[in-house]
Amino acid sequence: MHRAAQQYTGPALLCRRCTVKPDHACSAPGSSRLDALLRLVRRFSGFSLCGVATFGGGDEPIKLEPTQPSDIHDALSLLIARARLSQSPLLIQEATEPLSCFAGYPLRGETADCLGVLYVADTTPRSIDADLHQSLQDIAASAAQILTLSHAKAEETLLALAIQGSGTGVWDRDLSTGRIHYSAAWKSMLGYAANEVSNRIEDAFARIHPDELEQVKQTMQAHISGQTEQYQVEHRLRCRDGSYKWVCSRGKVVSRDASGNALRMLGITTDISTLRSLSERLQHNVELITQLTDQVPGVLFQFCSQTDGNGYFTYLSAGVRDLFEVTQEQLLQNPKLLDSCVHPDDLEVFNQSRAQALRDVCIWHVEYRVQLPVQGLRWHLGEARPQRKADGSVVWHGMVTDITERKRFERELHEFASMDALTQLSNRRVFMDYLETEQARVQRRDLSTSSLLMCDLDHFKLVNDRWGHGVGDRALRHFSNILRSQLRASDLAGRIGGEEFAVLLSGAGSFPARDFACRVQHALANQPLRVDSEAIHLTLSIGITQLSPQDATPDNALSRADKALYRAKQNGRNRVEIN
Repeated sequence: MHRAAQQYTGPALLCRRCTVKPDHACSAPGSSRLDALLRLVRRFSGFSLCGVATFGGGDEPIKLEPTQPSDIHDALSLLIARARLSQSPLLIQEATEPLSCFAGYPLRGETADCLGVLYVADTTPRSIDADLHQSLQDIAASAAQILTLSHAKAEETLLALAIQGSGTGVWDRDLSTGRIHYSAAWKSMLGYAANEVSNRIEDAFARIHPDELEQVKQTMQAHISGQTEQYQVEHRLRCRDGSYKWVCSRGKVVSRDASGNALRMLGITTDISTLRSLSERLQHNVELITQLTDQVPGVLFQFCSQTDGNGYFTYLSAGVRDLFEVTQEQLLQNPKLLDSCVHPDDLEVFNQSRAQALRDVCIWHVEYRVQLPVQGLRWHLGEARPQRKADGSVVWHGMVTDITERKRFERELHEFASMDALTQLSNRRVFMDYLETEQARVQRRDLSTSSLLMCDLDHFKLVNDRWGHGVGDRALRHFSNILRSQLRASDLAGRIGGEEFAVLLSGAGSFPARDFACRVQHALANQPLRVDSEAIHLTLSIGITQLSPQDATPDNALSRADKALYRAKQNGRNRVEIN
């Protein structure tokens, strides 16, 4: 495009939008001062086109005001974009039509961001000598300052709008004079008009509630002396009507002298009355709940953990005799008696929970068993909240309750969810989960193999038809008891459906699995189901397969065991077939 160009290279900045303000009507920030500069540029440079282009976000095209012919508009847009990408002025003595010459001076702020471009151009040949170039650079520096100040003012306006109505006010304290300046929002927050609050620090302290005054002074002095990173404290301030409002004050020293003495401190004050009121209501609810729980059977206690690792009870409720079968006096004199009540298998977990709660100064919560002389095995729940004292000790306020019935109920629920109600064997869901786990162990080579047996009571429908479903249920329970008696601790049997059962022999190959199947058949043959004076002889067909690492899912092994069971049925029943 250009036949000759002089460019000062440097770091480039990309732009997406550029709005060009011409010399006669500049509407950029600080436009009146920019207009004066542009009139000066045009007067002594003699260029017919001059202006300041400022930049913003978005994808809008360059706009020239007033509207320029399209060829001039396009040429200026490209050259301004090039000038913005440079750290130094872009000087073009000879350019393609319609422009004959162009000079663009990037306007950069303190952060080196390009705020705009001061440009001069003409459609007739003109030269830019050293004096003119230096003058334009000086004017560009002034224009950059104008834009920087204008942007800063705009940001301050946005900040003020953000703070306005947020329940937050700003304060500025001069530590050398003891004067403090408050924003209008700060004064309004307490109900004061703009001229009703003095800037004396003594008056500022007088507005603080007496109960928090000393804490506020100490916290502020700690920050001023450099002991803390920032100043932050919650306290009450007196409003214009005499009432008090809870606020949170935050601040920071922003200026110190060469000796490190604080000179200036800036901060904000936020109205937290609503939040504080909510907190107080919650605290009231906590106290109410505490009073109610005092009536619940259990042991209420207060325990002090000392810094040397020892501890002692300072309070025990009368329920200690029911829960631990010891007296209050015994535990007050010897707190280690509590450890002797804890079940040996749970003592490590019990002690670890106490140690962790003490180390982290967090809520203690543990469920554990106790072995008592009279009541035997019981489940307890221990909970406590810590409170650290000035001497480093921690006081625990807590409660121990008996949860034996809850644990029994949980166990029954678990059994109900995992066991077949009629046979008390695992139900299909639990058995399939266990089979999937076993299959994964075989695939990982944790086990060389395991055997899966599918069992079906022969002619079970005839039992139901002849003796009724009640006897049929007894037959299923009878077989389940026999099957359970033959299992090892590592084996699992489950009722898959109807009269069909499955057995997983962990780590067993085909020969041990066949021996197991034969033992079950013989036991069933030797122990007929007796109904009144009649003996009902049951027989069993069994299909066996081994879990294989090549099986993609447990369904593969189930399918093979089903096929083996089908062959046993086809070949006369009361048989064992291996697939």
